[in-house]
This record gives sequence, C-alpha cells and structure tokens, in this order.
Amino acid sequence: MQEQLSDGHHVIKPFWSPLVAGIALGLVLLLTFVISGHGLGASGAATHLVAGAGLAVVPAAVQANGYLGPMVADGSPMGSWISWEVLGIAIGALAASFMAGRFRVQLDGAHSVGTPQRVAKALVGGLISGFGARVSAGCTSGLGLSGAATLGIAAFVFLGLFFATGLVVSRLVKGV
Repeated sequence: MQEQLSDGHHVIKPFWSPLVAGIALGLVLLLTFVISGHGLGASGAATHLVAGAGLAVVPAAVQANGYLGPMVADGSPMGSWISWEVLGIAIGALAASFMAGRFRVQLDGAHSVGTPQRVAKALVGGLISGFGARVSAGCTSGLGLSGAATLGIAAFVFLGLFFATGLVVSRLVKGV
C-alpha cells in the first residue's frame, strides 16, 4: 500500500489537485442525492449523538422532547442517514490518510494552538456557529454544498453572509 524508502521512511503522496478533488466531491454529492435522497451535511449527526446520549441517561425526557424525541424514535441515534454519513467520512478519511502515508498522531503545543484566549475564542465561535446551524436546520457544508447544488436561494444568501460575517469578525477579533 505505501512505498518505503531504504532508510525506513514512508513516501508521502501529494494531495489531489483542487480541480480533481472538486469534481470528485461533485460526483459524491450527486451520488448521495441519487442513492439516499439527501445531500451532504454534518451538524445533524452531532445532534443525533446528543439525542442518543440523552436517551441513555434520561430516556423519558428525551422521548418527550419535541426536538430530540423524533431523532431517537427507533431507540438509536444510528437510525439516521446523517449519522452513517459522518461515520463513513471518518472511516474514509482514516483510510485515505493511511494510503497516502499522511496518518500521524500529534499534539501541537502552544506555538500552533495559541494562547488560552485564542482557544476560548475558537470554542465560542464554534458554539455560535453550531447553534446557528441547528437554528437554520443545516450546517455550512449542508447549505454550501447541497443547497448551492440545488440552486437554493437560501444557500447563496447564507454563503454570502457567512463569508461577510467571517471577514468582519476576523477584523474585530484581530484588531486589524
């Protein structure tokens, strides 16, 4: 699977060209619409996972909840297509990293992670983005890929506002 040099190091294969990767992503998106009737997305899997964890801890409360209850109506968060999609993405990414010789486990220090203030800002930004994804019933990948592919006006409005907000917040946070 991987080539090995005489000194014992593995050959790291280059990344795909952006053109080839874009075409492959488009074909995968088309296949997901044809096979499952759904587009690509990810944030719903986290919500299903939370619903499943809640089902294990406080089943009556989760089943009675109008938002979480339907997600675990069959008794499992894995009953949803999106949970399987995200699991497949994780397995595919792991397999691809092994095949390309790019798999490694590493802990980055303060040099690349940054200060605790930077980490806190990233976590708050992620939580706000995740909240927005659930309120809008879709995430960046779901709206950006699937919504734009179906020429949904909301997807283009979202993408424009997402990037504009990112530019404004970046300037405010970095003080530029």
